[in-house]
Amino acid sequence: MEETIKPEDAKEPTIGSEDILILSDPQFNSSNVCIVTGAGTGIGRATAIAAAANQLMTIGLDINEEEGRKTQKLARDMGGQMVFLPCDLSRDADMDKAVTEAAKLGAIKYLANIAGIQHIDSVENFPMDKYDQMQSLMLRAPFYLSKLAIPHMKKSNDGCGVIANMASVHAHICTKNKPVYNITKFGLRALSQSISAEGEGRVRSFTLSTGFVKTPLALNQINAQATQRGITPEEVVRDVMMGTSRIKEMMSPIEVANLMLFGFSRFAKYLVGGDMLFDGGMVLTY
Repeated sequence: MEETIKPEDAKEPTIGSEDILILSDPQFNSSNVCIVTGAGTGIGRATAIAAAANQLMTIGLDINEEEGRKTQKLARDMGGQMVFLPCDLSRDADMDKAVTEAAKLGAIKYLANIAGIQHIDSVENFPMDKYDQMQSLMLRAPFYLSKLAIPHMKKSNDGCGVIANMASVHAHICTKNKPVYNITKFGLRALSQSISAEGEGRVRSFTLSTGFVKTPLALNQINAQATQRGITPEEVVRDVMMGTSRIKEMMSPIEVANLMLFGFSRFAKYLVGGDMLFDGGMVLTY
């Protein structure tokens, strides 16, 4: 059995060209645009790099301009084409501008809604301003960006497009002290199914559900979980994060990004409204 990861070892890993899944797809070319939210760190950064490496004209969106520019450099250093655009996903005007700018660089064919935040608290103690912030960023923004992107997809050369929504095991099971995160992730599954129901097989959408990934979002919640549950950080990682997983190791962001690109590709044409559950066995019921 693999050794349980320790909090001090849980650092966001670097991405090498050998880690990226390169897919043979005629639509993966520089004339087609892939928009990625949350491109400053974690899964968003890895997805932007993987999309660029797969020859897509990649547009990375994030409120963190410094980290977004780092992602742009990493993507370009690997030979990909990426443009970073600062974007506050709580502002419609920012999203309008981002999609307009993206459309100038090619046909918008792919959208990866990844940006997210976390707040650890019970329902009775949950601050409503944090509830509103999470709903805005993690449900409303994916809906609005989808609303903006779908007309561009329909006007593209083949009238097709794909929207990926980053979900979680928390789109399948609910854990305590994460009520709003749970709600938004279940909501993204409904959004993907709704887009697919209306897309007539041409504009399709899917969710990707993973367990814990080595991202700042996951790693930074270890101490908060420890405080809320009255246990040590080591116990959070061992018993809460990896407790029911059959694989005692967090996924890396690029492993998740590779699945995202597979879902975009011609190899996943039957992934219409479905959920890709890669969780190490966390939600097994036996």
